[in-house]
Amino acid sequence: MSVFFDVTHTTHYRYAQPVDVGEHRVLFRPRDSHDLRVLATDMVVTPTPVDIRLYQDVYSNSVALVQPQSPATELKVVCSFSVEHTGTRALDVPLSPRAQSFPVNYTFEERLALSHYLVPYYDDPDGSLLAWASQFIDSTGASDARQLLVTMTQSIRNNMKYLARFDEGVQTPYDTLRLQSGTCRDLATLMIEAIRHLGYAARFVSGYLYTPWLDDGNAQMQGARATHAWAQVYLPGTGWIPFDPTNNLIGGTDLIRVGVARHATLASPVSGSWHGYPGDYLGMFVDVQVHKRA
Repeated sequence: MSVFFDVTHTTHYRYAQPVDVGEHRVLFRPRDSHDLRVLATDMVVTPTPVDIRLYQDVYSNSVALVQPQSPATELKVVCSFSVEHTGTRALDVPLSPRAQSFPVNYTFEERLALSHYLVPYYDDPDGSLLAWASQFIDSTGASDARQLLVTMTQSIRNNMKYLARFDEGVQTPYDTLRLQSGTCRDLATLMIEAIRHLGYAARFVSGYLYTPWLDDGNAQMQGARATHAWAQVYLPGTGWIPFDPTNNLIGGTDLIRVGVARHATLASPVSGSWHGYPGDYLGMFVDVQVHKRA
């Protein structure tokens, strides 16, 4: 059954005095597919921009290049949209025989298309990341390729602490392992890099998380009221399956994807530049509202 969501994402930069605001890149439109249909989108920028150009990037993300009027004492970007989500089936879909047991067997054509998602972003000089990932492989050699991913997702959720961090950037997977904590983008990056070292094709996803407590007071999940991040893994026969290690979510309707990329830094919701004195920057405010229609 379809679920309908209305999402509003506000990003507000403030400055102590007028500064020169450069071009900003905005990931503003969800990724349509068989399970997610975009019904309406809107974007309002303050001050009124001089120019807005829309294009698809190398990952087929919908991107807006915004040139605000400048100089200005603020930059406010409000993106809103409505979507219909039919849900991503993840655990009840039959796998191709090539993906039923570990390691996954990709065809030559699949490897060509997935090459930038198969190669790890980080080196593993001392083998610590591979050692951590290898604990999820059945010692008898009978590992189920999908169950390995399920177990790793659950382990990250159960054993690592979610800590909100508003600074830009992402921790290395080694820092996340050392600290046993991180933001949603840190935990997703750890899982992506770990399973790439095991031979899976995986990509970083930026988007939004629906948390029922915003509508009815239920228990809060981690990552609400901000953008969210998780992993997608490609398995022959099922395609891209979402795994959210922050909340132990696999498939379903609560994850609303917007952008995908090889690494977190390539799927930032809003990025750009400004020119002025460091003390002119007064901070950034981000608010995300995700509501399910009755």
